[in-house]
Amino acid sequence: MGDRGRADAAERGAFTGRARQLAAGARRAVTRVPAPWPYVVAVFVGTKVVLSLLGLLALSAFDEAPWAPPPYETAMRDQQRAVSGHRWFSLWFAWDTFLYDHLARLPLDEPWRDFGFPLLYPFLARPLAPLLGGDTALALLVVANVAFLLMLYYAYRLGERLLGDDPAARRFVRYLVLLPAAFLFQAALTESLFLCLALAAFHYAERRRWLVVGVVGFFLALSRSVGFFVVLPLALVLLRQGDYRLGPRALWRYVRTGWPLLLVPAGWLTFMAFCYWQSGDWFAYKHTQEKGWGISVQNPLRVIWHGLTDAPTRDALRVWIAVAVLVVLLAAARQIGLPYLVYGLIMVLVPLSMGPPVYKSLLRYLLAVFPVGLALARWARHATLDVWLTAALALLQGALFVTWLAYWTHFII
Repeated sequence: MGDRGRADAAERGAFTGRARQLAAGARRAVTRVPAPWPYVVAVFVGTKVVLSLLGLLALSAFDEAPWAPPPYETAMRDQQRAVSGHRWFSLWFAWDTFLYDHLARLPLDEPWRDFGFPLLYPFLARPLAPLLGGDTALALLVVANVAFLLMLYYAYRLGERLLGDDPAARRFVRYLVLLPAAFLFQAALTESLFLCLALAAFHYAERRRWLVVGVVGFFLALSRSVGFFVVLPLALVLLRQGDYRLGPRALWRYVRTGWPLLLVPAGWLTFMAFCYWQSGDWFAYKHTQEKGWGISVQNPLRVIWHGLTDAPTRDALRVWIAVAVLVVLLAAARQIGLPYLVYGLIMVLVPLSMGPPVYKSLLRYLLAVFPVGLALARWARHATLDVWLTAALALLQGALFVTWLAYWTHFII
């Protein structure tokens, strides 16, 4: 070998040595990151990349389709283009996003008309937007994705405690992001924020940190109206920790320990006070929903029956998915425990109690039913079942994601 050959070999050896050093340094850096963050970040990034690529492919395919988007949805596509010319970014904005964007920009000294939308999500975007050049739409997307990342963290921690080991906790996280409409966790909507706060509340409740539970629950109730009802399963966690004793001394201990749970309904009362301040009507949110969307409280079981027997096929399909969720909850009742069974039933039945208008948003609301993920994680301890469940849910979500991109509100939200 000549001098030139030896020099090239030495250079390649030095390059390989530096590459190995960098790889070893990266491995050491990853090992220093506390668990479960490496896994959580990997799930977050992986789902973001896969769905963004799938979304771009689907939108490109639909460019030549005369039926996508339908004529009544072209206005929303115009709003997306106004947000950004980059489709991988703008595809995460849909109908309600633009209402939240309006609320995030609306001065508080101007009349507030959209009382049907709780305050937390747009108000979190307000202080963030100036740091992003005043872009409130970007601020909303950042809030949703930060909440998604934290949601995965709290899901892992709660799964670890309830399911007992690291593999089961990982399965729980995986099944949460494989739920049929879980791609909405990455959209500029309230799904990730609500579920992040719900999981955090239960995480801290299981660790008996009730003051933190109360603070988190306050914001949970400000994020969505159904958050008010989460006080019930949280109270059941408290009762379970006292072995469900109901004597005078036990009741006093519950009150002394669990008084921060009063902060959960206080969150919704704060929104009601905001309604009164802006309109003179404590129930402005209720009247807005009745007038604008035809919502009225109904028997949820009757709504289910109507959806299965008299509703159009697309509504019946969504109701069947809700029925499947109820079946999973009831079948896993002993495994997930009473507090999580009650939470799951609330997250299914309360939205259904809004009546037939809820059908078009039902898949979106069902994302809050995280105990389904707990049940699947328990059942899928066998590797073969885990693989088949994962594949089936991934295919279902992919189909719904493509449907969402082609046909938006009328099936998904």
